[in-house]
Amino acid sequence: MTPTPTGLIDVHAHFVTDNYVAAARSAGIEHPDGMPGWPSWSVEQHLDLMDRSGIEKSYLSISSPAVHFGDDEAARALAREVNEFGAGVRVERPQRFGHFASLPLPDVEGSLAETAHALDALGADGVAVETNHHGVYLGDPRLEPLWEDLDRRGAVVFVHPTSPPHAEDVSLGRPRPMLEFLFDTARTASDLLLRGVLTRHPRIRWVLTHGGGALPLLADRIDMFSAVFRDSSTDAPSALEQFGRLWYDMAGTPFPRQIRALDAAFGTERLLYGSDYCWTPAEGARAQVASVDSATQPSATDTWRDLTTRNARRLFAG
Repeated sequence: MTPTPTGLIDVHAHFVTDNYVAAARSAGIEHPDGMPGWPSWSVEQHLDLMDRSGIEKSYLSISSPAVHFGDDEAARALAREVNEFGAGVRVERPQRFGHFASLPLPDVEGSLAETAHALDALGADGVAVETNHHGVYLGDPRLEPLWEDLDRRGAVVFVHPTSPPHAEDVSLGRPRPMLEFLFDTARTASDLLLRGVLTRHPRIRWVLTHGGGALPLLADRIDMFSAVFRDSSTDAPSALEQFGRLWYDMAGTPFPRQIRALDAAFGTERLLYGSDYCWTPAEGARAQVASVDSATQPSATDTWRDLTTRNARRLFAG
């Protein structure tokens, strides 16, 4: 008898609500990140995708452009609203759904308050942040109080890419998820490294998306520059060592090249599965699962399902 395939654990899954989309549209965001429009989402649609694709559990988050559209108070209220909704889905179906809470960054005070509410009151599985928040990248000293709090908690921090500043000038009229998201992931990872956030806050469990974006191909170059300009009085690990301690999901186009590059740079001991649904349509998410299942597997006895699910259980076990 053919054994039942291991169920995938999807750490990169999204939801939207009607009120969230309405708030974004009220802020003038009709084509988020240069995309054609907003997706639809429902619990039933998501469960259908999961059942048809062999996905055991999905960790839900709000994607780019997150919840801050220019006003701190409005962002705090919207973060609270979407987090209450996501927590409700998690409570109703705890075996199928987890939740990463949204934070109203770059509002640090509001984000600290929402972190406490989400993790302590709602039982969120972690928090979701963008690669930058209105040009504030994750190594920015203004965010240090938030990282101190999340490090104390040993929290999972899911880092989702977003458009860089002046995106219209560099994206050449194309949707930013195609290229700019992958560059911005590498940009914010290098900022976390070069500003010492990764070494100051080693208990944070950072998750980067899309196989690290461009980071695997740039890691040696970043390592070279960081070695040249590193303070010789410190004994910080190399850039490659620090990047190797992060977690990476395989959302997007993992095979045949992205995961091979990630493996060569950092290994696959912290590789996770990600669908990027609902921003990736259901048919695209199913095709991606098929590519994962049909790819050359990591070993004769281990599948990508086995490996990523085992890794996910380690991630959430702390």
